[in-house]
Amino acid sequence: MRILAPAVLTLALALACGARAQEGQLPDIGSSAAEMIDPGTEAEYGAYLIYELRRLNLLVEDPLVDAWLQGMGYRLAANSDTPEHGFTFFMMRDRQINAFATLGGYVGMNAGLVLTAENEAEVAGVMAHEVAHVSQRHVLRAYERAQKDQVPIMLAMLGAIAASQAVGDSGGRDNSSGNASMAAVAGAMALMQQRQIDYTRSNESEADRIGIQTLARAGYDPNGMADFFERMQRASRSNSGGYQVPEYLRTHPITTTRISETRQRASRLIESRPAGVAAVRAPSPLLLPGSLSLAGADGALPGREETFPWARERLRVLSASSASAAVLEYQALARAPGNEVDDAQRYGLALALSRSGRHAEAERTLAELAGRHPGDLWLELAQAEAAALARHDAVATERFESLLRRHPESRPVRLAYSQALGERATPEAGRRAQDVLRPLLSESGDDPLFQRNFARASELAGDEVRASEAYAEAAFLNGRAVDALNQLDRLKQREDLTYYQRARIEARMAAITPVVLEMRRQGIRAEEQRPDMR
Repeated sequence: MRILAPAVLTLALALACGARAQEGQLPDIGSSAAEMIDPGTEAEYGAYLIYELRRLNLLVEDPLVDAWLQGMGYRLAANSDTPEHGFTFFMMRDRQINAFATLGGYVGMNAGLVLTAENEAEVAGVMAHEVAHVSQRHVLRAYERAQKDQVPIMLAMLGAIAASQAVGDSGGRDNSSGNASMAAVAGAMALMQQRQIDYTRSNESEADRIGIQTLARAGYDPNGMADFFERMQRASRSNSGGYQVPEYLRTHPITTTRISETRQRASRLIESRPAGVAAVRAPSPLLLPGSLSLAGADGALPGREETFPWARERLRVLSASSASAAVLEYQALARAPGNEVDDAQRYGLALALSRSGRHAEAERTLAELAGRHPGDLWLELAQAEAAALARHDAVATERFESLLRRHPESRPVRLAYSQALGERATPEAGRRAQDVLRPLLSESGDDPLFQRNFARASELAGDEVRASEAYAEAAFLNGRAVDALNQLDRLKQREDLTYYQRARIEARMAAITPVVLEMRRQGIRAEEQRPDMR
């Protein structure tokens, strides 16, 4: 047995290395990753992720921030290698610096990454990198690679276990075979980790190369990606004294070579611009002819860089532990050496003051900013929200109605106005909120904020059936699928339902039931109350 153990060790390591040796001998004829999980299942897993993140209150779901994020995300997606692929972009409340892509085209970004960036091109560079992970199907390819590696590595582990058992049965005192068996286990695990590292590095390099092309085509400065990489590298060096390394550096290792290659690609993209012509064009929602562009002479997107500072500071307030904590954070920023408080930071401070009950200070600050930036939607909406929070209903109504007349297509304006009306808790306010929200009905089936506001508006207006349906939908979208099913089941028991109302409720229950069953099958059981699923 003592002679057999080294032989088993050798065989085990050979089996573990076999796949790698063969891989270098066979030509790459494409990946079958797309056949392992169908697109419908991918989308379901992505949706389950969002439901669970909402249930845990880990998402920032603010209409203005969301509009900014979606505008950037879809601009990049439209210029990616797979513009036909479905994408969903969402913002995490976490202050860690990180971003990720997962199944179904779901791309998440932490608030901390936006707070660290200095301009939108840097954020767009990271998002373009994640979009490239989706377009190149890296998630599925990694899953396929893991499946291929599983058998040889498992055989290596089994061989090590057999050797260890043989040594134990022999009763001998020599521990060399046992040590060899442990070495086999460690070797197999190390091989598996190295395989993952190698594949991850390959993915990262490809995502950099594809992503920077997407970034340029979407009208952003292609240097944005390298700029953010350099910022992360400096953060890594400053954290070398024992401080926690940013999460982004753990999942996206930054090296000098990687930064240099990215910078060289950016230079080539800029140098390839025809003289006098914008290097890249922004995609037009109006489907303009290819010769026309919404980008300026330098290829920049109009208004995007002006919007970014407002979005970053609004996100700083929304991701803080409380409004009072946000006020303290802005006071610390004002005292920081070398920091010059700009109007965007004053805007963020005003938001924090308003939400912490210091309404007069917030109103003064916002009025000063509005005087310097007339007609700015972010500031005018902040003024309307501040008046509503201060319970100055007449002033709030005047401001919201003015915004609605000038921005009738603005989703943030309609959602913010309806929320303010819901706080008034009168039938008149409920009916007005219903009118404000109705234009969004057809496109807001998967928007929990809309559903919650519409439920409140319908409740105040006396439309109990529509209110119950919307509350159930909000529960479903916030990860409480069983709760939603229970609410609809109780609603169905009402005797005053019309034929169409009952049919609509039953159809929705039929759609939610398979989701509940699948979530149970996947082990997602967040709720204690469960309906009878027989």
